[in-house]
Amino acid sequence: MAPSYPEQNSSFDSSGLLRANFSPRTLFNNIMTGVAFILAAMAVIPLFAVLIYVTFQGITSISPSVFIELPPPPMVEGGGFGNAILGTIIMVGIAALISVPFGVMASIYLTEFSGGKISRWVRFSTNILSGVPSIIAGVFAYAAVVLTFTALGWGSYSPIAGGIALAVLMLPIIVRTTDEALQLVPKDVRQAALGLGATKFQMVWGVVLPAAVPAIVTGTTLGVARAAGETAPLLFTALFSQFWPQFWPPDAFLQPTASLAVLVYNFAIVPFQNQQELAWAASLILVLLVLITSIITRYVTSRKA
Repeated sequence: MAPSYPEQNSSFDSSGLLRANFSPRTLFNNIMTGVAFILAAMAVIPLFAVLIYVTFQGITSISPSVFIELPPPPMVEGGGFGNAILGTIIMVGIAALISVPFGVMASIYLTEFSGGKISRWVRFSTNILSGVPSIIAGVFAYAAVVLTFTALGWGSYSPIAGGIALAVLMLPIIVRTTDEALQLVPKDVRQAALGLGATKFQMVWGVVLPAAVPAIVTGTTLGVARAAGETAPLLFTALFSQFWPQFWPPDAFLQPTASLAVLVYNFAIVPFQNQQELAWAASLILVLLVLITSIITRYVTSRKA
């Protein structure tokens, strides 16, 4: 016998299912959504303001010559900052070669091998180091590297000293981002790898690190972006030069080297219009380098993920 169901009430009032636009809960939700949107827009406005202002000021001075020529003397038209671009790449590269391996290895030790007390102290020290002003890193590199090179007769200011100073600034960023990325890898993945007979080294190298690569690359990009825009450490370590970096003989490499950040600082405070225009152009190139690096990294890591 088929079950019988009560007849549906055709006069059911569905108005109670409609959203009440003026109820206290709906009004509060709409207000907070609007506030969140406004605050998000206010957080983005400074970025667009900087980009627009630097673009308008520097785009008129951008030409192929600025990438291949040397800085001009005062009141002489033309010239460029090719040596500063090359010097920036060299010093940031040296800093990355130092800080990335140390930062990743330190994070692996903190996450996979260290005890509770040691890891807490190392993380606390990393947080302290990330808040140290950049000029302190420059003074440290000056005392530890520049004065040491001078005492040994190896020169004084050099891109190596500048790279070490920038590495000090990059290191805490890489350690923190890599540490957080490794902690986000599920423990079940580690246990599964160990259960299949992998050693702890194989588990870290073959399972944990590949899963955390996107976040590690992002942290490295953040470190590179900060290092590329630092001026104070390079004033104490690499100084500045009007010439191209020399790689041979070896002692020629241990000489003052130009960088974009120091060029902007030097040319922005002089009263000569031609050098001020180059300072704006160098500022635009520096911002674009950081922006393009970040975009490429986001694209690569998103495809990797």
